[in-house]
Amino acid sequence: MVENYSNDYDVKCNLDTCKTYPAITDSERGEIVCGGCGLILVQNLADASYENKGYSQEDFMKQSRTGPATSLTMFDKGLSTVIGSNKDSSGNTLSNKTKYEFNRLRTWDQRSKSRKTATLSKAFTLLHSMKTKLGIPDNVVENAAYIYRKIVSAKLTRGRTMSSLISASLYAACRQNNIPRTLDDIADAGNVERRILSRDLRTIIRKLELNLNQYDTSSFISKISNNMNLKEKTKRGAFEILKRCEEKEITAGKHPVAQAAASLYISCIINGERMSQKKFSLEAGVSDVTIRNRADLIKKTLKLDE
Repeated sequence: MVENYSNDYDVKCNLDTCKTYPAITDSERGEIVCGGCGLILVQNLADASYENKGYSQEDFMKQSRTGPATSLTMFDKGLSTVIGSNKDSSGNTLSNKTKYEFNRLRTWDQRSKSRKTATLSKAFTLLHSMKTKLGIPDNVVENAAYIYRKIVSAKLTRGRTMSSLISASLYAACRQNNIPRTLDDIADAGNVERRILSRDLRTIIRKLELNLNQYDTSSFISKISNNMNLKEKTKRGAFEILKRCEEKEITAGKHPVAQAAASLYISCIINGERMSQKKFSLEAGVSDVTIRNRADLIKKTLKLDE
């Protein structure tokens, strides 16, 4: 059974000429239209936005009517049933008989939750912990939760651990949003083996037909230089070296992290900043041999030795 959110998010136009065009969501009209021919694919979308824009208690009481916004990172999307404390609407304490009835209702409400709900709760708890460790933005975590829900709907969880699938979903979301996080970073945060993470990532890319673009190498230059406290002049020199490498077309098929580390290493030499290849290797998570090979290729192509 396909969930409702999949129908809304994954809708596509059936025309062959529109396959390359994305679907455009119009939140004001509540419609999803084809970016190629303009055909309305979905209409009457539910408004899941949060209306309160106030910053004081008075504004909150005046404007708030919809409650907090729904989120895919919650196992119930923020629409859970909450049975409150043993007091009525006036604040008076309930009788002993009514207390007993509400305690039984809480018990059966907890027991009536499906196994899928409990699994999603554990998975998204792990996702939030990985978000804190890696400093991932909220929109990327929301995208990762959406990918994981698609994995569950496609029944790809059998024979695979929850932690590896959550880690693979988070890495795929980082790739889609160009957030520089390597497989080793995700594997360490999720406490999974890199080999298993890579295997499950290939599976979900193939089964869900995800289109993951290559990382922007310049984002790794900023990340590595900031972590190593390099000078701004060195960072800008690395950006210039990377730009010249792209013009010479020697970055295609190369590891983006290794290319960024090699550009920074050469820039350090040019600007007289003493940093060994071993330090770049430990920070970038690639071997010093790879950095040395990339640096030699850059020097030879750009003729930096002359």
